[in-house]
Amino acid sequence: MEIRRSTYFVLAALLDGPLHGYAIIGRAAELSGGEVRLSTGTLFGALDRLVESGLVEAGEEEKVEGRVRRAYTLTQDGHGALAAEAGRLRRAARVVEA
Repeated sequence: MEIRRSTYFVLAALLDGPLHGYAIIGRAAELSGGEVRLSTGTLFGALDRLVESGLVEAGEEEKVEGRVRRAYTLTQDGHGALAAEAGRLRRAARVVEA
């Protein structure tokens, strides 16, 4: 299964532990060197799909400074999908780097 670039960085953002939406946006931008800039709509659509597919788990909602936040966590299946995509990207890069 090939993972879209933005989704890859959403999953990668969760490697170090649970994050809420805006933290995922920032971490994905950081990990991609600023190349992946997620809008909130894009992010939460992706998170809904990732939760539905079992790659990410949504935590309970909590209120922080008047805002509702929910932390998201990478599941074991999510770790596996991310590792598989990283391997696919490495193999694709080898084709042009050889």
